[in-house]
Amino acid sequence: MTHDMARNDLLAFEAAQPVNFWRADPHLQQILRHWVGATPFASWEHHLDAFGAETAGPIDAAVRRNNLGHNLPREERWSPYGERMEEVEHHPSFHLAGRGIYAGGVIPAVAKRGNNAKALALFYLSSHVGEAGHNCPLACTAGLIKALREIGSTELQDRYMPRLTSTDYATLAHGGQFLTEVQGGSDVGANTVRAVPTGAANMWELHGEKWFCSNVTADLILVTARPDDAPSGTKGLGLFLMPRRLPDGSLNSYSIRRLKDKIGTRTLPTAELDLNGAMAHQVGPLDSGFRNMMTYVINTSRVFNAVGCAGMAHRACLVGQGYAAHRRSFGAPILHYPLVQETLADMQSETRAMVSGIFYLVHVLDRIERGEANAIEQHFWRVGINLNKTRNAISSHEVILSALELLGGNGTIETFSVVPRLLRDNVVFENWEGSHNTLLMQVLRDCQVKKMHQSFFQHLLQQAQGHARLTEVLITTRDDFDVAIKGDQALATLNMRFFGSRMAWLQWAAAMHQDGTERRTVDHFLNRRFAETAPHDLDYLQRVKELVMASNST
Repeated sequence: MTHDMARNDLLAFEAAQPVNFWRADPHLQQILRHWVGATPFASWEHHLDAFGAETAGPIDAAVRRNNLGHNLPREERWSPYGERMEEVEHHPSFHLAGRGIYAGGVIPAVAKRGNNAKALALFYLSSHVGEAGHNCPLACTAGLIKALREIGSTELQDRYMPRLTSTDYATLAHGGQFLTEVQGGSDVGANTVRAVPTGAANMWELHGEKWFCSNVTADLILVTARPDDAPSGTKGLGLFLMPRRLPDGSLNSYSIRRLKDKIGTRTLPTAELDLNGAMAHQVGPLDSGFRNMMTYVINTSRVFNAVGCAGMAHRACLVGQGYAAHRRSFGAPILHYPLVQETLADMQSETRAMVSGIFYLVHVLDRIERGEANAIEQHFWRVGINLNKTRNAISSHEVILSALELLGGNGTIETFSVVPRLLRDNVVFENWEGSHNTLLMQVLRDCQVKKMHQSFFQHLLQQAQGHARLTEVLITTRDDFDVAIKGDQALATLNMRFFGSRMAWLQWAAAMHQDGTERRTVDHFLNRRFAETAPHDLDYLQRVKELVMASNST
């Protein structure tokens, strides 16, 4: 093969990449049709189709350009005349991507109670381009809207909701959540930022330091702080809404220390802040600040995080599948080699399992918000969302890394494909809104104290009816887990990594079984995750080949 022939194969690979991420994912279409119903799905389809084209076209191009090293954001604290600005300077491609992403309509969709499926389907498509500098702010804005909708005063809702739910990039307001402190991290109860009453109703001054502030130039920011007479720990934290600008247009009293140099999500400005008496509105009762933050802010971000990971994993599948179909080695496209076929089959089945699993949880969330869910579903959701966030981020990492491996040396080149950037962004997603250990320990506490695993397994066993292998593994895992959490506490803690993955995989498999995912995908996923290690046979080889070739034709 000549150099020109090989280069033409690479150009054919690039040309064959989808021009519409919605049309490239019939599995997502099937899931939505199943869970939301044919009529609502039909009313959404044109919107999703149009956004699928935008994300694969101009938005993706803008994000690629914005992520070039010389186009990354930089801090601009002062104007040429010494006026305090606390701004971040962005390349024009950042705003081009932002206009397209916000115009997609994620935020207006999520503002309506019980409408998460549509909002997160749009967010899933947006996440095919990675974090993009705007997808984290979308998640933060969604959590802010839910907090204001459920516990905000009428005054705050009237003042801020119209701009928060707008799709006009030039005038809309976007949100942030500045929760982490240098001494706190996951130990939120150690937070020390002070809240001092101003004398005006529900108005406070905030003093102290916040350590990890993504979307640092957000228009409206949720902040946790502790009134001077409040108890220690999480019970003493209040929740406050801090506007970037005060009613007279002046900047609020906080300053940027520095922008953080992160491994991923590099076009999203993340900073350290000093709060110097910043004005903030109280949101909800002071003694419920931590609970409200978890319910409306952190859990919302965990859902968005998992959907974002699934979107990035699907993009990696599209790149890997396309490359394997066009890259020739030893005289044939590498798609025809068994180890490549197995890698692609694993990537595809894992990704479809992730998508099915998270969108079933979104379906349950919609039922909860509409007041339709029973206690079993609510307990299932609480356990499931934390297990899912943990395992989803790990599986997405594995899928993206597999895509990089398929591309060989080309996979390591930032300008060759989006895969290196997806991998870097996913590393940040893994820590965003709770590290794996933190989430697993929350699940362990919920199961030991509140016995929520009983509802979790009961719900999954109902879903698994008709699939003997899935039911068998569920019963075995349920019984083993029940014993494990009653024994030595240190041992129960260590076993959470093992059980956490198995329980998440089982939730995904049950969701696939319910939503009509083709049986060979479900079975391949179960066999790879739960079968004992053994040599493969010819039947296995044929099943893998059929799975990969069917996906390639799609």
